[in-house]
Amino acid sequence: MPELPEVETIRQDLRQFILQKKITKLEVFLPRLIKSDLGLFKKILQSNSFQEIKRTGKLLIFALTNDPDSFLLIHLRMTGQLVYCTKDSVLAGGHSTKELIDCQKNKHSYVIFHFSDDSKLFFNDQRTFGALKIVNSAQLQIELKRFGIEPLQKNFTLGALKKIIANHETSIKSLLLNQQLISGIGNIYADEILFRAAIRPQRTARSLTALEIKNIHGAANIILRDAIKSRGTTFNNYVDGRGQPGSFVKKLKVYGRGKLNCFQCKNVLQKIKVAGRGTVFCEQCQK
Repeated sequence: MPELPEVETIRQDLRQFILQKKITKLEVFLPRLIKSDLGLFKKILQSNSFQEIKRTGKLLIFALTNDPDSFLLIHLRMTGQLVYCTKDSVLAGGHSTKELIDCQKNKHSYVIFHFSDDSKLFFNDQRTFGALKIVNSAQLQIELKRFGIEPLQKNFTLGALKKIIANHETSIKSLLLNQQLISGIGNIYADEILFRAAIRPQRTARSLTALEIKNIHGAANIILRDAIKSRGTTFNNYVDGRGQPGSFVKKLKVYGRGKLNCFQCKNVLQKIKVAGRGTVFCEQCQK
């Protein structure tokens, strides 16, 4: 699943290519992915254009030029992809895949935006967990209230994190994955943040000391900034919005490395289930 760094990379790149391009045709091949009225969805987007692209957590927010009170929301969830195609290039972002990403409709292409310059934006989703939705300003605010504080934003203060942790008996990894508490962190970065902070993922959140919470806060900021700078973590032949693979995969310390040796202490990394997710940690380095 693409997490905050991957979605932010998609946002930054797509806004360079699709803003102010008129949508001349809109094709929807799986209506259940549209979480608002399908007729309204098509009516508002047809002949419109995207004025700006913003993001909250893992949610992409497209502001519309001709309807300032309407917004297109896209959530890639587990296997969603956005693939932008021109005559000369293919730019993709989202879920990694072993299949070739190209500009042809495939069995997983469920929404296609056609633009006035003959370019196209495909929404592909192998497991169809993704969602597209048209909302107005009031509805957008309701949607945004479902998201917790976001790392790298001003409200992600050490004090705010301490307050969240103090009120929860759950494991610290489960807390980091809870999008209603802290938005944007998924399985990859939760493992990496906790390794950098030297804390075991199964630790009860309320058991953490003030210093340990400070370490998590610092690790989250460092890891996520580095991941965005590295254009995310990608596997297989996934590419980002510039057609380039994300290089943070080369910096992973624990995620995906269960049963291998820890880079730091050479101890064998453990792989367990925490919050229903595969979790890798070092018994020696994480307390």
